[in-house]
Amino acid sequence: MDSTADEDLPGELLQLTRQLRGQLRRHVGLGAWAAPGGDTARSEHAVPGPSAPIEVYDDERPAGRRTLAHVRDELGACTRCKLHSTRKSIVFGVGAEDAPLMFVGEAPGEQEDKRGEPFVGPAGELLDKMIEAMGWTRQTVYITNILMSRPPRNRNPEPDEIAACLPFLEDKIRVIAPRIIVALGRPSANTLLGTDAPISTLRGKFHDRRGVKVMPTFHPAYLLREPDRKRDAWSDLKLVIAELARLGIASPNPARG
Repeated sequence: MDSTADEDLPGELLQLTRQLRGQLRRHVGLGAWAAPGGDTARSEHAVPGPSAPIEVYDDERPAGRRTLAHVRDELGACTRCKLHSTRKSIVFGVGAEDAPLMFVGEAPGEQEDKRGEPFVGPAGELLDKMIEAMGWTRQTVYITNILMSRPPRNRNPEPDEIAACLPFLEDKIRVIAPRIIVALGRPSANTLLGTDAPISTLRGKFHDRRGVKVMPTFHPAYLLREPDRKRDAWSDLKLVIAELARLGIASPNPARG
């Protein structure tokens, strides 16, 4: 055997392993948690057999077994950005860990900072009504923000603050594996989709994000200032309702409107 090929083999195996892990992570993100453990149906001598769970390892932890509690523990008392010195609390997120529908806003406000829960002020009350009109509740979806700490005076998040929080948002998305993410407002949509396009051009259609559908729409705080745009936001949410139905995902309660 060629000695050069022998020397190259470890590197090739490492590359193939990384590619396989990446592929498995994508499948896990799409909700695939098991695969046939024996020969496939395409094998010449395929024999039916039991299914074996897929375990995807990242940092020596099975990704399929991670929970939001793991992510919260890793976050700790977070001092990764300067916002830790001015916030009152970390606003992690709320809702169901297996929610097919996820809502992502920009950052906590004053009320959220005081209570440690996202969307609990006037904008949160409107969001709850929007979610309920879709046939869901705060407890059956998952609600979070790009940032988990309130920027002083509700100023716009700065790039280093987003960079510090984004890995934990990615972890939450991987754990929950939602089928659809509703991005509330331009900052959320821009961060999730890696664009600087205005919300007016992004809303009204689905965008793909690593196999997960993203629907950008107006932030509830904006809708409180511009109530005439509520009709447009509801139009976006009706597309979400229809897509969930197409995917065979029934809401806990019938949608209204």
